[in-house]
Amino acid sequence: MINFEEELLKFHPSLEVEEVEDAIYNQDLTDMSDLFVKMVKEVTNEE
Repeated sequence: MINFEEELLKFHPSLEVEEVEDAIYNQDLTDMSDLFVKMVKEVTNEE
């Protein structure tokens, strides 16, 4: 039988998850609206 109290004492959150979270939030990601604006600017500059 699993002793949940004992297992909880062994638990340590993964540092990788926190590192990934920081990397995602601190990165400037391009979204679809940014791509659309860039495409419109390129098309209007060509004309």
